[in-house]
Amino acid sequence: MTVTDLPAVPVQLASWPTPLEHAPRLAEAIGLGAGDLWLKRDDLTGLAGGGNKIRKLEWTLAAALADGADTIVTTGAPQSNHARLTAAAAARVGLDAVLVFPGNKPEGAPAGNLLLDAMLGAEIVWAGDTGSDASVVDVAEAVAQRLRSQRRRPALIPFGGSNAVGAHGYRLAGVELLGQLSSTDVVVCAVGSGGTMAGLVAGLGVNRVLGVHTGAVADPRATVGRLLCEMGEEVDPESLRIRMDQVGDGYETLTDSAYSALTTAAQAGGIILDPVYTARAFAGLTAEVAQGHLRPGTSVVFLASGGLPGLFGHEGVRSADWT
Repeated sequence: MTVTDLPAVPVQLASWPTPLEHAPRLAEAIGLGAGDLWLKRDDLTGLAGGGNKIRKLEWTLAAALADGADTIVTTGAPQSNHARLTAAAAARVGLDAVLVFPGNKPEGAPAGNLLLDAMLGAEIVWAGDTGSDASVVDVAEAVAQRLRSQRRRPALIPFGGSNAVGAHGYRLAGVELLGQLSSTDVVVCAVGSGGTMAGLVAGLGVNRVLGVHTGAVADPRATVGRLLCEMGEEVDPESLRIRMDQVGDGYETLTDSAYSALTTAAQAGGIILDPVYTARAFAGLTAEVAQGHLRPGTSVVFLASGGLPGLFGHEGVRSADWT
């Protein structure tokens, strides 16, 4: 899909705008001035635990419904926030949902997002040990073909809900944010499938957005750049501000810096981050300040994009020493 495929109106899945909260103690804990840090609370979108994917799903589901879909098929990691919210959004509007995950079904009772996926009534398909994201997409395509053979009408939503239609939700979020704080100097966000950052860059400009790579895609600059191109925005991928130093041993691991970010945010701000996305993003923000790239007096907005349920299914978090 490209920007020309935008539906006339979105599906209403949340109430906007989300809150923008001042965080003076948290700001001082990472070396900013007390008046410098704001939290854009997109974890408070409401539906099934909340999170930023709702902004994308309002548009991608509208497009699916306009095409006459009766089932949504999407992919993600087993603790995918996008998958959880796709299942919830589908339930809200009366569609079936099929979630395709890599690997094999874990032993034992489901936890975190997997538990919520089951509660929400989604069908989960395990792709097996395919070894590549492309193979998981192939399995999703095969699922869609199976459904078509049964006279169903599936719509495929990409990993993270990130296409030009979904990213438009974050273009609008940028406009929403400027209505709340026109003096915003920089917005810091996690970069997973790329749609959130692409939309924010489209809405705020390339210099106002700092992304932090989480390891979800191989080349985040190319991914975000491609989405911007599909949105009709001419942005040189090399001009994108993306920190690449927070991936650690891989997307699903709990890095030392993410652990520190989780602790700092909880104990100085009373906000719970998730271990994959927002903890890495906050660790990137902390490093940006420590290295002198962001100085006191800069107006910084941190996108708290949600993902709390995944924390309860993350082995690294469950085994960490929080005493």
